[in-house]
Amino acid sequence: MTGLAERLSLPRYPRSARYDVRWTIENQMGPHALWLLEWLAPALGLADLPAGARVLDLGCGRAMTSVFLAREYGVQVTAADLWVKPDENAARLAEAGVADRVLPVYAEAHDLPFGEASFDAIVSIDAYQYFGTDDLYLPSLTRLLKPGGRIGVVVPALREEIDGVEPPEHLKPHWEPAFWCFHSAAWWRRHWARGGAVTVEAADWLEDGWREWLLWAEVCAEESSSEFMRGLARDSVELLRADEGRTLGFVRVVGRRP
Repeated sequence: MTGLAERLSLPRYPRSARYDVRWTIENQMGPHALWLLEWLAPALGLADLPAGARVLDLGCGRAMTSVFLAREYGVQVTAADLWVKPDENAARLAEAGVADRVLPVYAEAHDLPFGEASFDAIVSIDAYQYFGTDDLYLPSLTRLLKPGGRIGVVVPALREEIDGVEPPEHLKPHWEPAFWCFHSAAWWRRHWARGGAVTVEAADWLEDGWREWLLWAEVCAEESSSEFMRGLARDSVELLRADEGRTLGFVRVVGRRP
């Protein structure tokens, strides 16, 4: 395990490197969520939030990001997900020692059971692309933010928008219809800015993000105890090796409610 930990210990993610590698592999549901959250954190100003600030972790999956938020930033987290049951996440949160700081809830992104101005910040890692491309969605979500609060997301993305209705030739053997929810940083900036729900403070591309995505997928394809997850990881490896950073990567977007 030491060699595996060293392989996954990247200089720009020192906080993530402190987490057990096997735990992250067994609870992953795609790209390395802790790396992506650690990249988002400074742009979102997580370290500046007061202790006990309320944060919504939207699309939290198996709640790794919720554990990270509670431990690293001392905030109170609402861990909302549609696919993973709250009871399952509650057990993980108890094992991680943050049950008193993270509340797991079952919620669909378009029907969130929270009042206006409930949260100091909203975070979404590798989930927002599934529901947030809707022109009407961001205003309905940001009403949950306190005035001046920030929302920050990291999503799989395109380096540049794709012209036409066909994927790039080199990606056609690997392309899935769901990939059309991937967009460029410029697209996301315009999408968030034009509605006036937030002031966009960041919309940028993760340099060499595809290399980190590939490294993580290779490890998960080798090490995951789930055959299903190993299969998904192998698909990602094939996709990313075919692309070699020409098209795919990650974008972070941060906005502040006026």
